Amino acid sequence: MQGGYPTQQNGAFGQPRGPQPGYAGPQYPGQQNYGAGPAPAPAPPAQKRLDPDSIPSPQASELPAVQKSRHRIDPDAIPSPIQVIEDDRVNKSSEPFTTGVKGQAPPLVTTNFQVKDQGNASPRFIRCTAYNMPCTADMAKQSQVPLAAVIKPLAMLPPDETPPYIVDHGEGGPIRCNRCKAYMCPYMQFIEGGRRFQCGFCSCVTEVPPHYFQHLDHTGKRVDCYDRPELSQGSYEFVATVDYCKNNKLPQPPSFIFFIDVSYNAVKSGMVNIVCQELKTLLDYLPRENPEADSVVRVGFVTYNKVLHFYNVKSSLAQPQMMVVSDVSDMFLPLLDGFLVGVNDSRMVIESLLDQIPEMFADTRETETVFGPVIQAGLEALKAADCAGKLFVFHSTLPIAEAPGKLKNREDKKLVGTDKEKSLFQPQSGFYSNLSKECVAQGCCVDLFLFPNQYVDVATLGVVPVSTGGSVYKYTYFQAETDRERFLNDLRRDVQKPMGFDAVMRVRTSTGIRATDFFGSFFMSNTTDVELAGLDCDKTVTVEFRHDDKLSEDTGALMQCAVLYTSCSGQRRLRVHNMAVNCCSQLADLYRNCETDTIINFFSKYAYRSILNTPTKTVRDTMVNQCAQILACYRKNCASPSSAGQLILPECMKLLPVYLNCVLKSDVLQPGADISLDDRAYLRQLLSCMDVSESHIFFYPRLLPLVKLDGGSLPMAVRNSEERLSKGGVYLLETGLHLFLWVGANAQQELLSNIFGTPTFSQIDPNMHVICTTRGKKKL
Repeated sequence: MQGGYPTQQNGAFGQPRGPQPGYAGPQYPGQQNYGAGPAPAPAPPAQKRLDPDSIPSPQASELPAVQKSRHRIDPDAIPSPIQVIEDDRVNKSSEPFTTGVKGQAPPLVTTNFQVKDQGNASPRFIRCTAYNMPCTADMAKQSQVPLAAVIKPLAMLPPDETPPYIVDHGEGGPIRCNRCKAYMCPYMQFIEGGRRFQCGFCSCVTEVPPHYFQHLDHTGKRVDCYDRPELSQGSYEFVATVDYCKNNKLPQPPSFIFFIDVSYNAVKSGMVNIVCQELKTLLDYLPRENPEADSVVRVGFVTYNKVLHFYNVKSSLAQPQMMVVSDVSDMFLPLLDGFLVGVNDSRMVIESLLDQIPEMFADTRETETVFGPVIQAGLEALKAADCAGKLFVFHSTLPIAEAPGKLKNREDKKLVGTDKEKSLFQPQSGFYSNLSKECVAQGCCVDLFLFPNQYVDVATLGVVPVSTGGSVYKYTYFQAETDRERFLNDLRRDVQKPMGFDAVMRVRTSTGIRATDFFGSFFMSNTTDVELAGLDCDKTVTVEFRHDDKLSEDTGALMQCAVLYTSCSGQRRLRVHNMAVNCCSQLADLYRNCETDTIINFFSKYAYRSILNTPTKTVRDTMVNQCAQILACYRKNCASPSSAGQLILPECMKLLPVYLNCVLKSDVLQPGADISLDDRAYLRQLLSCMDVSESHIFFYPRLLPLVKLDGGSLPMAVRNSEERLSKGGVYLLETGLHLFLWVGANAQQELLSNIFGTPTFSQIDPNMHVICTTRGKKKL
């Protein structure tokens, strides 16, 4: 889990909550807000209140807006996310989801299911907002449903699913369309006895190379179709030839460089000691493709405050050697030989260095730090080694030392809620944007671990990680005792997780639509190529599509995501994901096959990016209006006539108002007095590359009533609303970033004793981070 919010005890959830009882839905054209119009006819006594767990599920959910008071609706009349999630689990978890049916919406992200690739990419790689795409731009504009795909190119698969096969076509490289350059896939139609193929994307006919020729069967398919992953699978990889490499030169294996802030705050908090001790173990778990083989990733080490200390850890040395660069205005690499080394070769010297660093700086009084020269140093090191790699930067304070990239404290809460608020989310200068561009060109990815005690300007420091495909982690008021495990879990995963380097991604589409906008952690120097210095298994790129011509119901719409990257073993590869969706000329078909969780993922990313240039209130109003237009279009064109007092929602989008309300209540769009500008900037950057499952639980957390902690399964979740919390209960709230315990003032003594080791509410320590159960200690 990431972040640095303190655990709160009695009713403070921290991250966004679900629907509140006073939520008034969006205004439809010519219609009052829910519950604001004439009250519906009274129901029989036994039906005055709807059971929240038995909401009906017709094609159009018609729910009476039972009026408690004026301008207020009964929250139980709103569809229940808990029930929708549970129904999907019951109906779709038992059978594998096969991808061979074009335009079939997958199970929800909250459902555990197995995927069988039969020609379309797994939903673990690609999820779409709509699996029935409107045939015309006018129809798309009328519906206001966003047309987008959330793509996670290197997603990890469960053990029972086969990872994408690797295809090697030798020196000739992958087979491609002559015109649009789409890669061979199941959508290519072989003709003339197999001697040519017609591209499914642009219809161009291309000659089949002699070495790739194969005869066709009576159905027109190649007889080797099911023996070739690129002809039968939705996802696969090609081994890239030297033509796909920079300067036509095969790449070197990547390098990891660790930059450790050794200023006063970093040392005093215990961060320096924890990092050094953990790295001694963690270096055995550097990423590798063959678990039995040693990692080929090389490592280097630098410490810094307002100057930089480089270390020679060459295997032939008895002790590491330090070289200091004090002129940070013109950064250079003071040594080549002995800086980037293999772990096994230099293990003794590396361990000696990591033992010495905490001792060397134990009595430091230096409080000033630099940041720009740190990135420049890593960039120069990778250039000198002619390789890609990742920088791990452990940083604690605002970089105010005299150096390139120096920052000033610009935290001004008086600007919050004004038109000038957007400036707080923009970087202070163009320095880090220009530096990011250089990093991407070299394949230099940056991961930033922040340990601030005060404002550090995350909006500016985060520019380099976000632009290079990296990550930002934040541990506010870091304390070794309480935050150690959380930080180490993040660090261990970050070092070990599979990733590619020096990546370029392009999304091709069939005639009629095109990719027009992109969201995520990356850099773009043109309108088509997404450039990522690093691409790990957690990162997503969200792509929006727009019409440039009419689509056909007969042929549907196709998209192909191709990612060229260098593997952790130094091999250049192409990973290809293909997706086919249906096209429709009726609005009812569009609304029948949408996915709400993916729509919310897109809406939130669009909104979080918009606050860089638009006042927050305008962004919120725009979201509400678009949601209203989506539902109004459905009500007008697809639902049977009904009274203004009824809530009419498409079946697959009946949770849209609930989830959108959660986005509107998030700390970024509706900041509270206790949320800092840095935290808002951090959350905004964090969301930009979340996948659908992560954004789902981020905006609609799981709320679990704790009755017994020693049971074999988790209790049934309850809906996220304050009025559903019992003063006699204890609840666990999971946001994907944090775990919170909400303790009722009248909680049972036995429950408090089992969880907290104390029988009374008043004796609970609000700062505790470990709970005791009958099975031992549990970390929070």
